[in-house]
Amino acid sequence: MKKKLISILLFSGILALFGCTQGTAVQNSPSDSKESPSAKEEAKEEAKEEAKGSEESKAAERADMGDYDLTVSYDGYKTADISSPQVAVHDPSILKADGNYYIFGSHMSAAKSKDLLNWEMIADGYMKTNPVYGQIYEVADKAFAYSGSKDSIIPTDDKSTHVWAPDVIYNESMGKYCMYYCTTSTWNASNLCFGIADKPEGPYVWQKALIYSGFTTKNIDSTDVLDYVDEDYAKKHYIKAGAYNFEDYPNAIDPTVFYDTDKRLWMTYGSWSGGIFLIELDPETGDVIHPETDEENGVDRYFGKKLLGGGHISIEGPYIMYDPLSEYYYLFVSYGGLTSNGGYQIRVFRSKTVDGSYVDMKDAYPEKSALHENFGLKLSGNYKLPSLEKAYMATGHNSAFVDDDGKMYVVYHTRFNDNGENHSPRVHQFFTNKEGWPCMLPYQTQGETISEKGYEDSEILGRYFVLSQGTDISNAIANPKIVYLNEDGSITAKESKGSFSSEDGSYYMDIEIDGVKYSGVFCKMKDEAGEDVMTFSAVGENTTVWGVKYLNK
Repeated sequence: MKKKLISILLFSGILALFGCTQGTAVQNSPSDSKESPSAKEEAKEEAKEEAKGSEESKAAERADMGDYDLTVSYDGYKTADISSPQVAVHDPSILKADGNYYIFGSHMSAAKSKDLLNWEMIADGYMKTNPVYGQIYEVADKAFAYSGSKDSIIPTDDKSTHVWAPDVIYNESMGKYCMYYCTTSTWNASNLCFGIADKPEGPYVWQKALIYSGFTTKNIDSTDVLDYVDEDYAKKHYIKAGAYNFEDYPNAIDPTVFYDTDKRLWMTYGSWSGGIFLIELDPETGDVIHPETDEENGVDRYFGKKLLGGGHISIEGPYIMYDPLSEYYYLFVSYGGLTSNGGYQIRVFRSKTVDGSYVDMKDAYPEKSALHENFGLKLSGNYKLPSLEKAYMATGHNSAFVDDDGKMYVVYHTRFNDNGENHSPRVHQFFTNKEGWPCMLPYQTQGETISEKGYEDSEILGRYFVLSQGTDISNAIANPKIVYLNEDGSITAKESKGSFSSEDGSYYMDIEIDGVKYSGVFCKMKDEAGEDVMTFSAVGENTTVWGVKYLNK
């Protein structure tokens, strides 16, 4: 299909489109003195009909829509039992090693898979027999000295230990697998730590504490903060009215670690509080390299460089992935509360340099008490599509990676619209559009491969379930409406207007709906019940739209 863009009223029908064309032709015809009387009268009558906008005319237009079924119904579509999870790994961080995909998560959980779809649990729960994490209890007096247990300097409010959000990377210089994780006691008192292992499945041997947060004037001496800044600086910056200055400085949780293009090793971390921070690591030891203070550029001697957030707005779970094709670093974060009705969701920013600035589609980013729902490209939130028995809820805290074959994936956990807090990991393939923004496919991966040469009109054109993720942070569920992609580049839907185009010899596409332009990709895949579908994923104005067409219906 040749690239074309035709804006029309979507509910008008094809004959209305022809009528508009005829009206334009009359207006652009030679002067009235050269027209026949009958042509003049005909033009007047057409003008009257266009201006009249009568109910009879509208009814006639709707009657012309006879071949379009605009009713959203899931009757006749197979569904998958999505809310009976194989495994439960919260805050999944991905690692590929020894021919397996591993995910490591909060509460000392871990699982592995061969295909990113079927998972086997290999560790779960706070116990000394945990094969991946259990060694931590042998050094509990060190690992939980500051936070994370009832016996810590800042104790937990229950009897359990809190070990959250690990990330594992193979450290090439050390020849070891390094796990970075946090122990935490309160919403801002935490401690970043790391351990090492010879195998991806551990056991990981605790090494040391790295960064502390949540300290006060009474217990700052129990941290290493004063090894890097003097007491006056600490009291001026990190302490406010004797308590931790959480609005400007981070909660030391959710660490993730990556190499940049120069093979320098970095860790990004943070949750709510003072926002998301970035600090360099020593590849020879795995330890933190504390930078020199540069307040003008947001660099703190102890905590590193601030990237996003602050003022205790919802932002957490940072993950940075480099794409060698687009040459962008993508910073993924989660907004909202992590419970089923908390509005948890995936956002993404990008930068050409590892330390930013990371910006969204409007070249902006949130700071402090900004209305942060307006910042960051929203990839996924709460949504319902055919084949999903229940809506996905609170999709968030993701990792991401480029596989050996160049395919890119987002790995996250989801809850379900079932009045519970059960959760399960999901993996979706994503692509970048022509402008280099991530477009996440609507269904979890089942080994699909995009066609580099694009798709035939017979595969692209037709009836789609289309939904927009919006930009809200709420418990609202994004539900689809029906949109037809027509051969002439028009689209037909209810009470909307727009157009679409495809690009010859490519999987790229564009769609405009209600004045918003989205750029994305077509990709044939399977829904979660195994049915063949053509999908599109496109982004614009910091939101994502998905389309799903069933190929055998």
